[in-house]
Amino acid sequence: METDTYRTIESKSEGIFKAKGSKFLAFAYYVENEEDIKSIIADLKKRYHDARHHCYAYRIYPEYPVYRTNDDGEPSGTAGKPIYGQILSSSLTNVLIIVVRYFGGTLLGTSGLINAYRSAARGCIEKARIIERIIEDTVILQFDYEKLNVVMRIIKEENIHIIQQQCEMECTIRINIRKSKLEKVLSRLVNVDNLKYELVNL
Repeated sequence: METDTYRTIESKSEGIFKAKGSKFLAFAYYVENEEDIKSIIADLKKRYHDARHHCYAYRIYPEYPVYRTNDDGEPSGTAGKPIYGQILSSSLTNVLIIVVRYFGGTLLGTSGLINAYRSAARGCIEKARIIERIIEDTVILQFDYEKLNVVMRIIKEENIHIIQQQCEMECTIRINIRKSKLEKVLSRLVNVDNLKYELVNL
């Protein structure tokens, strides 16, 4: 059965793992798109510019998940994949985890690296508050002003969140509708004379 909720973290969390002199600083972020991710990674690389590696993994878009892993110079598969494995094992979406490594002078070997990056990511997730979010669709409604009361009654009865509203001769209202209620709500709205709608996030 499909669901319109997903697990993620409420806000940024941090963790640290040490192995043979190397320090692995882990940071988890709630993110919604790849623009957010690029900005966070760039900022962290500036802040920890003297670190040897900035490895990461992310998973976004709960309905059609997109993910990526990056070893940033570590041997292939020893950093990004273990980090991503922790995101999956915690069933998280819309999450970015970056692990910054300060090299301690002693090589850890393949298994040592995998364990270090996995442990750093896991510790970071354990410190985060896991929450459940609702998947919503954003819809723009356009209709004649005289139909405002009818539309607002539907919005109120269906407990819909209004994001933006502008009413003159013609009204434009931007709303968020819970995914599982989308079909029902639209079937009511289309019965309003001359109302047009547009789904903007498909």
